[in-house]
Amino acid sequence: MHATDLLKLPTRAAAALLAVKPPVAVAGVTSLALHGISAADDRDIHVMVPYSRRVRSRPGLVVHQGGFRDEDVIEIDGLLTFLLDRALADFLCDGGKRAAFTALDEALRGLPPDHCAKLRENVRDRLADRRDRRGIHRALMLLDLATGRAESPPESVLRLIVVEAGFPVPDPQHEITTVDGRKLYVFDMAWPSRQIALEYDGFAAHEERREYDRERDERMAARGWITLRAVAADLRDPSRLLTELRNAFDRRAGRAA
Repeated sequence: MHATDLLKLPTRAAAALLAVKPPVAVAGVTSLALHGISAADDRDIHVMVPYSRRVRSRPGLVVHQGGFRDEDVIEIDGLLTFLLDRALADFLCDGGKRAAFTALDEALRGLPPDHCAKLRENVRDRLADRRDRRGIHRALMLLDLATGRAESPPESVLRLIVVEAGFPVPDPQHEITTVDGRKLYVFDMAWPSRQIALEYDGFAAHEERREYDRERDERMAARGWITLRAVAADLRDPSRLLTELRNAFDRRAGRAA
């Protein structure tokens, strides 16, 4: 979500709550955006009302029906909105798969291990309590796959793509060290037992370090590593990348997973 949209978001959400009238709470992707999740990008305002109410959606306002209790909500900028774990659980079931996964990865990013484990536990509990069971299986799969270690939403999407294509789950932010234990390089994701690495090249960042990346790939090739690189176009159509990745796995056939 762009910064200008974020600045307008509380005002638009407040207007939506006033228009719908209580009981109502900010929900879904809008709730995640209020919690600071930048991967939550939707210009519509999403709110939830109890099943007993009959409120219709309208342009710019998406009304969901469902149950919620006082302990499910918190005030952010004076707006009654779902707690982060509740918002994540709902979005994992109802949102677009890639958007939901990147939002979860972002929510986990940077948390201490115990906080990360607690958020996972809370989201899992929310999923178990959902009255609507649609999307639960997908949500649990995404919850298990997320690490919070991706450094950008495209890296999260890339991880989802390769796992859904049937490849083993890669190790995120895999470190390569020197013989004395000093950190040398960090791959976006890797299959270390096969010495295959996958890097995501954002256009601006890669243009600035093209020569460095080329030299690094050559050094790692001398160590026996295959380094593949993905760009934004591969997120839209991953066929080229997946073919190269299958070829790399074929070259390393017989090595441990």
